Amino acid sequence: MSRQAPTLEDVAREAGVSRATVSRVVNGVRNVDPAIQDLVRRAIERTGYAPNQAARQLVTRRTTTVALVVSGAGDASDTEQNAFATRVFADPFFGRVVGGVVGHLRPRSMHPVLMFAETPEARQEVVAYLRQGGADGALIVSTHPDDPLPALLAGAGLPAVLFARPGRPVPLSYVDLAHRDGGRLAAEHLLERGCRRIATVTGPLAVAASQERLAGFRDTLARHGHPYVPVAEGGFTVDSGMAAAASLLAEHPDLDGLFTANDLMAQGAVQVLRDHGRRVPGDVAVIGFDDSSVAVTCRPRLTTVRQPVEEMAATMARLLDEHIKGERKDPTSVVFDPELVVRDSA
Repeated sequence: MSRQAPTLEDVAREAGVSRATVSRVVNGVRNVDPAIQDLVRRAIERTGYAPNQAARQLVTRRTTTVALVVSGAGDASDTEQNAFATRVFADPFFGRVVGGVVGHLRPRSMHPVLMFAETPEARQEVVAYLRQGGADGALIVSTHPDDPLPALLAGAGLPAVLFARPGRPVPLSYVDLAHRDGGRLAAEHLLERGCRRIATVTGPLAVAASQERLAGFRDTLARHGHPYVPVAEGGFTVDSGMAAAASLLAEHPDLDGLFTANDLMAQGAVQVLRDHGRRVPGDVAVIGFDDSSVAVTCRPRLTTVRQPVEEMAATMARLLDEHIKGERKDPTSVVFDPELVVRDSA
């Protein structure tokens, strides 16, 4: 016959404390002496006790689940939604976000549920899911500055934290990068290398981060006597980087320095330069942005502006946990500093 599962009473007996004390420790109640908590946890390990999640949820009113939502502003067809999901999973940036979120949640026995919200109906599903207790809160990665989901969540009073400053002001916490400083670092490095005919491939200019990176890059060059910077807009993909670099080369064949607003576009630019007989960095120095896995698999390896995505994502998860627990009432922002990582391409 199978052995009966250990109970709270078994743990209490093993630890030499009351059942109520064990219950408080299991449910994360904070007013328990740390020594007693340690005693109970060791007793849980010895007995093999596993909390009943359904019963625990009734006590704590928490699911230990959070929604990780990738959201936009469109009204996409099913085909477009599937294509969007494919692009998300192929982008190393999103994998780093997931890694940072899971790295914070897993030690706390919390789990993410991935949701996509590219249509009005999908956004309403996210709001309803949270209202009905499917998850304790939401971590939002918006792909468009006009994304209405943050305002919907704020209006509903639901716990949520954003990756990147929202395009429209909403009373929600967020994490972000000092993107202008990243553009400045790239410009300064190209100038220090002696580059004089410098151009840039931006991300989508509807995105605030793209605007900020471009502004920091342009401002720094202007301060050093470069009033005009050729610009081609990309879409944060390899193909868009190739197209933008080809356009810039056609119009400015003598360029000797190129800043691209992410590593995927830098990889595409390097390919185009190679196809046109240009050496990197001998003829054209190339700088990317993000310091993703692409930066070290590209040949030559990319000099890039590091965005600490994993740390940013973990901080996003920590802030949400604090809002859920009531430890943080008011929204806050955490802005990280970029760092230049010098490798072979510049």
